[in-house]
Amino acid sequence: MKKICFVSVITIVALLLRPMSFAMNKQDDKKAIVLACFGTTYPSALVSITNIQNEIKKAFPGVEVKLAFTSNIIRNVWHKRQGDKKFFSQHKNIPKEIVYVKGPLATIADLQDEGYRTIIVQPTHIYAGEEYADLESYINGLNAIKTIKPKYRPFKKLVLGRPLLGKPGPKHDYHEDFIPAAKALVPDIELARKNQAALVYMGHGNEFYSTGIYIEFQQALRKMYPDTRIFIGTVEGFPSLDDVVRGLTHSGVKKVVLKPFMIVAGDHANNDMAGDESDSWKMVIKSKGIKVIPVLQGLGENRNIAKIFVQHIKDVAKDNNIEL
Repeated sequence: MKKICFVSVITIVALLLRPMSFAMNKQDDKKAIVLACFGTTYPSALVSITNIQNEIKKAFPGVEVKLAFTSNIIRNVWHKRQGDKKFFSQHKNIPKEIVYVKGPLATIADLQDEGYRTIIVQPTHIYAGEEYADLESYINGLNAIKTIKPKYRPFKKLVLGRPLLGKPGPKHDYHEDFIPAAKALVPDIELARKNQAALVYMGHGNEFYSTGIYIEFQQALRKMYPDTRIFIGTVEGFPSLDDVVRGLTHSGVKKVVLKPFMIVAGDHANNDMAGDESDSWKMVIKSKGIKVIPVLQGLGENRNIAKIFVQHIKDVAKDNNIEL
């Protein structure tokens, strides 16, 4: 009798384990998206990042969406704040995912450890500059991992989407990416028109990569909106603030709407652009007798900009035969 009971228990346990084993095997099909942002330490600027993340979650409701910050400095700031009760008493609605944010490598590793083997990494970078090149190097490095048995490779597919203004290469002409980005900026154009002002964007730029794409995009905007005077400059690289000021004075501009051409309105926007120091963009332009209307609003707050990143995810999924 005891032997029969023992056999019955073993049979029941085996039947219960079968669907669990099947579920574990099905983990091979789990898919995730990593939204890789430079990040920000400004609580007020987080809305740009969460807006993009929410648009992606709405577009792909059955897919895990994780956030990663590429900046080591910004991640460290948030990690140091974890035990700062005073800070969180003043900023109560900061998502836990921001407070404990990790870099792309750690985020990808966590997902792989949880059984996600098809992962799309979508950057929120403006163009394919230094930050994007580093991220691409991470992805290429992980994809270079080989195992004796192919089934034990860490990923089925690990792919990287393109930045807002695209990237060089024949697959997707980056000039075509200018069109939806330019169309998404209609609210900024309308604000400049309403104030009878020129529109000035402050981009980040880069000291190591060409920043000519900012001039290309400036020309695309001018072509699309010929009745609005539009200028784009960068904090690093060309065109500089001096180049923008020369353009403004040469054109006889008397008033400008000044906005960051960055995903978030963080440190650069609050200080380099709209700060009260004599070398800020606002103060330098004002010193030329030009009225300045600063707008502290990142591109990520624009829903149509967020939708571009959704489309880039769809594109890279299609290019790599990934069903989302």
